[in-house]
Amino acid sequence: MTTRAGFIALIGEPNAGKSTLLNHMVGAKVSIVTHKVQTTRARVRGVAMEGESQLVFVDTPGLFQPRRRLDRAMVAAAWGGAADADIIVLLVEAHRGVTEGVERILEQLAEVATGRRVALAINKIDRVKSEVLLGLSAKLNARFNFVETFMISAEKGHGVADLRKWLAKELPEGPWLYPEDQIADLPMRMIAAEVTREKLTLRLHQELPYQLTVETESWEDRKDGSARIEQIVYVARDGHKGIILGKHGETIKSVSKAAREELQEFLGRKVHLFLQVKVRPNWLDESERYSEMGLDFRDGNG
Repeated sequence: MTTRAGFIALIGEPNAGKSTLLNHMVGAKVSIVTHKVQTTRARVRGVAMEGESQLVFVDTPGLFQPRRRLDRAMVAAAWGGAADADIIVLLVEAHRGVTEGVERILEQLAEVATGRRVALAINKIDRVKSEVLLGLSAKLNARFNFVETFMISAEKGHGVADLRKWLAKELPEGPWLYPEDQIADLPMRMIAAEVTREKLTLRLHQELPYQLTVETESWEDRKDGSARIEQIVYVARDGHKGIILGKHGETIKSVSKAAREELQEFLGRKVHLFLQVKVRPNWLDESERYSEMGLDFRDGNG
């Protein structure tokens, strides 16, 4: 039996569908944009099995034009993940085409991807006509030497199996890197924090999520089998605290309920979740907050 294993980096602009694709590949919801710093390889997000191949996905933060320290650290983490991978998959949204952001990624890929295979996955194909897809594929392949192009819908699962089979075949021969039943290489405290942060992101204005972080302050496994989880949502300003709490605390209640329900499903047991919101004006400049998110504080310089 010939086994294969390797690291696959999913890169692209924010909202290109990387997390949706990862969750579909792995067959379970892993989390949103957690990046665990590891001294070796990269930020592991999920593990999938395909035949005798083990696909270890490195889901990177969305690549965008960084403006502040946190942005720069996230972008550095993304390119770090790509540079450490065996195969890189660039996701491009079919209906948005070659944006300025995609142009920048293609330029950087030319430097980072030397000697690595890079595949193109055009996502959200259900949003455009086939002639638009063919034109976009031709345009992107003229700009970069992709080894393979896939047309997919990460949300609906179209084309995902073909991509997974191709990746399984292309990975280097070698022993598996993780136990077969392991979905993700993330401590549960981080997964819990990410679930809550995702619910906040879904509920709040687009800009605010970059100004907040969630940390799991305590986790207690109780005798009755349930888990008591206390989390703190850190925000940069008083005004942000009000937004998160909402009128009569409605927003934080609904976020807490949604996060609790998802965690119960994920853990398969009852969860008691308690959220607190704290204002820390300089959290974006505190190295500990970056460590909690799995980012390197030093990458935010420049």
